[in-house]
Amino acid sequence: MPLKNQDEIELMRRAGLVLWEAHQQAARRMEPGVTTREVDQAVEDCITSHNAIPLFKGVPGKVPFPAATCVSINNEVVHGIPSSRTLSEGDVVSIDIGVKLDGWCADAAVTHPVGSIDAQSQKLLQVTEHSLRLAIGALRKGVRWSKIARKMQQYIEGEGFSVVEELVGHAIGRELWEPPQVPNFFTKRMPDFKIKQGLVLAIEPMVNVGKKDVIMMPDHWTVATRDGTRSAHFEHTIAVTEDGPRVLTCGPDGQGWAM
Repeated sequence: MPLKNQDEIELMRRAGLVLWEAHQQAARRMEPGVTTREVDQAVEDCITSHNAIPLFKGVPGKVPFPAATCVSINNEVVHGIPSSRTLSEGDVVSIDIGVKLDGWCADAAVTHPVGSIDAQSQKLLQVTEHSLRLAIGALRKGVRWSKIARKMQQYIEGEGFSVVEELVGHAIGRELWEPPQVPNFFTKRMPDFKIKQGLVLAIEPMVNVGKKDVIMMPDHWTVATRDGTRSAHFEHTIAVTEDGPRVLTCGPDGQGWAM
């Protein structure tokens, strides 16, 4: 469990601010008729303009991930590949971006509505975002992660939704994925851990309207709900400091989702 000192957390915050700006570029393009490839190009241009690295591009798999941005629409949970597909009124679109700046990483995701969305989708976004807010608020030294994860799961399921269990969050630092794994649900299948000062986590609840089960699409990257229902994804990179949790991927004035 790599821990970061205050100077290292400040460097991660610099990466987080670049990531915030990249997310703003994506948000401005959440309109009907815009292609997901256009969204991705705007994100990549923003990242590289800061001499930063788009972390997701080239990630190994059966095929390397081909883009800077994961753009997942409606029933797609995560890892959607940008293409010529256009956004439509009523879609919900999850944007997941990773950045490395001067050797330090940041990772964050948010689900956007495109125009007006139905009431169920609106509730899905609100519940998923609030589950992240609950986790951030509970992130204190000495607390076991399992206690926070149980709180998230109970809230989500109490609102009538399900938590994806095949995908989890992670610690983050010089590498995008560092130990420990950070589930958004209570489980004994993964090691529990105690929150410590200097720990930096990418907490990322993924929530489905229907059942928790997911499938891999033929492109070898896009993960979708098995039952075809909609999904939402909210994520921040958060450092545990002496004064409590510090969100590293919010805006310069502390603005952002789940704040």
